Amino acid sequence: MTRVSFYVTNSQSLQARLLLACKLLEKAHKQALNTYIHLDTDSSCQQLDELIWTYSDLSFIPHSIAPTQDKETRVQLGFDFEPMENCDFLINLSNEIPEFFPRFVRLAEILDQETQILQAGRQRYRFYRDRGYNVDYHSL
Repeated sequence: MTRVSFYVTNSQSLQARLLLACKLLEKAHKQALNTYIHLDTDSSCQQLDELIWTYSDLSFIPHSIAPTQDKETRVQLGFDFEPMENCDFLINLSNEIPEFFPRFVRLAEILDQETQILQAGRQRYRFYRDRGYNVDYHSL
């Protein structure tokens, strides 16, 4: 069963959520986890793609925008793609529950203090909890 963790920043910006996604991605990369980051739109996908390139001066995380034919890339970003294999870690930056989340070993939901983001996050939290998923909560 997928292990679900919620991470809530004290900010009200997409940029803060994207930075937190980069931190989680960096940890996942060190553990050699296949990671898919699910976003709402192409523009947020492009924004995160650029941020990953510049996030750290000391390291680089190879990644691609889904769908890709490169089977060697452990990190994919997408907004309208459903991963079918290599499902270790899912980072959800969308306001919806990805239908494919049960394929993943771990799921990270990233929220901020914006009202719409929090309300959608609370609904997702109840959804996971009511279906018996172990849910962790981290206030940052």
